[in-house]
This record gives sequence, C-alpha cells and structure tokens, in this order.
Amino acid sequence: MSDLPAQRHELRASDSDRDRTAEMLRDAFGQGRITVAEMEERLTLVYAAKTYAELEPITRDLPEAGAAGTSPAAGAAVAGYRIGDTPNVKFSIAIMGGAGRHGAWVVPRHYTAFALMGGVELDLREASFAEREVTIQAFTIMGGIEVIVPEDIEVVVSGFGLMGAVDHDAGGPGKPGAPRVRVNAFALMGGIEVKRKPPKPPKGAKRVKDRAPQPELED
Repeated sequence: MSDLPAQRHELRASDSDRDRTAEMLRDAFGQGRITVAEMEERLTLVYAAKTYAELEPITRDLPEAGAAGTSPAAGAAVAGYRIGDTPNVKFSIAIMGGAGRHGAWVVPRHYTAFALMGGVELDLREASFAEREVTIQAFTIMGGIEVIVPEDIEVVVSGFGLMGAVDHDAGGPGKPGAPRVRVNAFALMGGIEVKRKPPKPPKGAKRVKDRAPQPELED
C-alpha cells in the first residue's frame, strides 16, 4: 500500500481495505519476501487496524501487488483445492440436537452455523470452495461449534465469548494460493473451536498396529 495523503490517514479502513492489504502479504509470502512468522504477525495487525494510518506501515517495505487476476473457472484446482464450484447449502442449525457438514461439500462465500443447546461440526478437509475466500459466521448459545480445517489453508478467526470461549489457536497463514477461511464467532455460555487436522485416510484403508517381532522357533 503506497503512502497516503495526510488527510486520509485518519479515515476508517473498510473490510475490503484490510483484505487488499492481506492479499499483498500473501503475494509477498509466496514470493519469499517475508517469513511465516512475519506473515502471522502482519496479518494480526491488518485485521486489528481501524484506520489507513494503521494499515499503511504494514506493507511499506513491500512492492505493490499486481493487478488482480480473474476468478477461477468453475471447478478449477488452485493449490490442490477445487475453487469455483456451486454451493447448495448456506447454513447449519442445531437446536437441542446436532448438525454439520462432512465429506465432499461446497463451502459458499458466506456460511452460517448456529447452535442453541446443541452442537454443529463443519469439516472442511474434503470440501471444495465457491470462492478463494469464504466466511463462516458461527454463533452459539449454551452449545458448541467445531470447525475442522485442513492444515495448509489460511485461517483468520475473530470473535469472543461471553461466559463462553472462542478458540483462536488455529489462525495463521497457509500455503500460497490456498483458500482463506474467515471465522467470525460469538459464544454465549458455549464454545467455538477451530482446529487444524490432517486429511482423512482413504476409505477402505486399514490401520496396521505395530507389532513386536516374534522370535523364530527352531525345528
């Protein structure tokens, strides 16, 4: 982000302003200009920034990002993920029960998960994405929501708990080109957890337990 006129420094930054700055950081990370630790530190500053004056120093030592590319074609593979598929669900609701999404499904641009005295589990490890960036709005009242994400995608978690808890530990950058998942969370007397897990083993694969070698018997 280039130097801004003095009169703009105190203007409030929008979500799109923060997203553009984060995109510059992702490009710089993919080019090897900044480290993983620097990426995490700067992304934290980006999403905490309220004004242009707070955003501008974050990318002052980086070149301007190139013109934005076109959106991926439907079903295009980007960094190993399918991006551009058409979603057919936009929410999960659990009231004194359970709900969730698992396996192969399409995460829309905006997804809502709500749990009232119940539980919702969203597993994104085998999912494809409608767009490169998706947002999950997670709300729970006396319930729980768990979001499982692959280990190599970018995750941004924001929100808080009121007599409850929101776990931010899974936040951080992913590999260049991978989707970004933003989780906006609020927990009232409940809990919301975002966790990273490795891919599921292929169906039909059997886990072989380690066995101690058996002594050979002499004839």
